[in-house]
Amino acid sequence: MFAVLKTGGKQYKVQAGDVLRVEKLAADAGEKIQFNDVLMIGGDAPVVGAPFVSGAAVQAEVIDQIKGDKVINFVKRRRKHSSKRTVGHRQKLTLVRITDILASGADATGIKTATGKGAAAPAAKAAPAAKAAAAAGDDLTQLTGVGPAAAKKLVAAGLSTFAQIAALSDADIAAIDAVKIKPEWVEQAKELAQG
Repeated sequence: MFAVLKTGGKQYKVQAGDVLRVEKLAADAGEKIQFNDVLMIGGDAPVVGAPFVSGAAVQAEVIDQIKGDKVINFVKRRRKHSSKRTVGHRQKLTLVRITDILASGADATGIKTATGKGAAAPAAKAAPAAKAAAAAGDDLTQLTGVGPAAAKKLVAAGLSTFAQIAALSDADIAAIDAVKIKPEWVEQAKELAQG
């Protein structure tokens, strides 16, 4: 049985036991990961996805985080000696060993999904946290002049809804040191709290 998977903008035909060099993934050596973007599963009864095969996955174990070979750029100049120079770039790669190919039931495995570079994973974790914070209170960035940073400071000060900001008196505004609350925010919060 073989599978065709997609990762890092490339497609790979894999079988159990294969060792691949793929674009850098956010995983440490020894971790088990799962590729959910399976384009095709081959064997006795081949299945072709449109674009992906639903429920299919390829599981792998991360062997190491490595760097590719240094790129040599060969430059030919007319009527002169050829020049060769090394370009100072070595691509970051992840070495993985394919352990299993699942035709179905990929959602129930509980294995970490393979994601690229490491920057995408924290952003994906931050998005549910932001949604949970928004569900707990109002979207304070609707106030003029309140950005994400100021909204976090307001929530840290205990002001997560428009009604709480609208109920502030001048003495309350002066007592809050975390963020400088503008009087127009209170007026806008009153309007937004009413709907």
